[in-house]
Amino acid sequence: MNNSERFLKAISDIIENGILSSKDAKKEILTNLKFQKENLLEKLEVVSREEFEVLKNIVQKQGKELKSLKKNKKSKSAKKP
Repeated sequence: MNNSERFLKAISDIIENGILSSKDAKKEILTNLKFQKENLLEKLEVVSREEFEVLKNIVQKQGKELKSLKKNKKSKSAKKP
């Protein structure tokens, strides 16, 4: 039985037993979905937008520095007799 089937069975058992009202069921479902989403994101090792932007800026800066160094190297090698 996979996770979604277990989840649906647990919710249906709770509702059948009359333990939860509709508001409680909604809250329980949302909590469980949030937990599943967080688990999936953790497994996929997804980074936040902020982390991505910081790394993107660092890589762009390093790329510019590499171009500058290559340009300087070429100009120095061209000056040699």
